[in-house]
Amino acid sequence: MDRIEAMRVFVRIVERESFAQAARDLQIPRPTATNAIKQLETALGTRLLERTTRHVRPTLDGEAYYERCVRLLADLDEAESTFRNASPRGPLRVDMQGTLARFFVLPALPRFIARYPGIALRLSEGDRMVDMIQEGVDCVLRAGELKDSSLIGRRVASFEQVTCASPDYLARFGVPQSLDDLAGHQMVAYASSAAGQAYPLEFREQDQLRLVPLPHEVTVSGAEIYTASAVAGLGLIQVPLYRVRHQLEADVLRLVLPHHPPPPMPVSVLYPHNRHLSPRVRVFVDWLGEIFAEAAKP
Repeated sequence: MDRIEAMRVFVRIVERESFAQAARDLQIPRPTATNAIKQLETALGTRLLERTTRHVRPTLDGEAYYERCVRLLADLDEAESTFRNASPRGPLRVDMQGTLARFFVLPALPRFIARYPGIALRLSEGDRMVDMIQEGVDCVLRAGELKDSSLIGRRVASFEQVTCASPDYLARFGVPQSLDDLAGHQMVAYASSAAGQAYPLEFREQDQLRLVPLPHEVTVSGAEIYTASAVAGLGLIQVPLYRVRHQLEADVLRLVLPHHPPPPMPVSVLYPHNRHLSPRVRVFVDWLGEIFAEAAKP
């Protein structure tokens, strides 16, 4: 294995804290990964990794070498793509919220694969903020306001949101005509796995944001069961319009207080701030911007 490939193996081992996980990511035998590190340590004349029964961690020299390897490999990838006019290649690991994947990303994904056949995508679904370095994820696609300062990224969409409930629920609790009419109503509480606590309902009133916590019998932490709970008559929900358009057209859900809409839902793609954007991540981020721009067109 040449020095550059050995550096790639070293970087992945540091990030995954595991020889086995790194070898699996890079699709090489584990002994190959072990030999690559031995070669690097022999060439550099220093120990790069400390091995324990559970984890692999870099030594002080290993930490310094890791930082340089990350920068060098990113620069090399970018240089090769630029001067060879080469299409990006290699694995790309993306974690997405399921509804964003189902409604927007997956239907358009064949176009991305046709444009960049050398990129091997590995997709996972979730709404928690993953440890991107530790879990080997290159970027994440998330909805909502994100406050993790360790990540940077790009906003790719902003979706109109609505408040709605089932006809059965409104027949039992009444149709509110104003925010004050919400007294006596209940909501389906949504608590993301990241935040852990239920969010209040949010309404815009004369350019002000008004938070309205309502009692609830059910708390959920998934987008699909959140909508399904409203269809079942369990309370008011607030969701992006795209997610419930079909249910509204079928009259299994109805709009509530349309003159006091929730604020728009931002959608962002994020990646670690201490990582140079690889060509693979860059083209994927640009492509996400394209498909969400298309989705926003009337």
